[in-house]
Amino acid sequence: MTNPEFTQPEENEKAPQADHVTENSDDNTGTEKSEQASETKADKAQTELAELKDKYIRLAAEFDNFRKRTLREKEELVKTASEGVIKAILPVLDDIERAQANYGSDGKVETEGIDLIFNKLVKAVAAKGLKPMESKGQPFDPDLHESITQFPAPSEDLKGKVVEEVEKGYYLGDKVIRFAKVVVGA
Repeated sequence: MTNPEFTQPEENEKAPQADHVTENSDDNTGTEKSEQASETKADKAQTELAELKDKYIRLAAEFDNFRKRTLREKEELVKTASEGVIKAILPVLDDIERAQANYGSDGKVETEGIDLIFNKLVKAVAAKGLKPMESKGQPFDPDLHESITQFPAPSEDLKGKVVEEVEKGYYLGDKVIRFAKVVVGA
């Protein structure tokens, strides 16, 4: 057993095992480093995924808002497309109302023809969304009424209210297309 040949291989065998153990610990350190690197990569990937999801959600919401806004604008355009034509017809409507009032009070002139035309015209514009504004006796509202003048109120309860309507106001849908010209009680 004292043979140097046998002693040496044992040392040689031990030395590689020791190196092997050292390499194994280096492998563990390398594995830990690669695990940390892979965890860092995973964290970066998770962060990037979260950012992309957030961008996608925001883009989808923005597109949905755009679609809704476009539909609303289209509906509004359809509702008010006839506004110009109806505004042009309003003076004719006023003239027919005046004609009814003047010729009907005389009693000599038959107003059936005028009444027929007036009713057809009122029905036609009402079908397009035109509604007359009720102003007389209502509180004065600068968003709806245009005050021509102030007149002493015949009674105390008419102060600040519309006493007389000079020109009728109209709505097209919910939008005021002509303000009522009124006399306000002071």
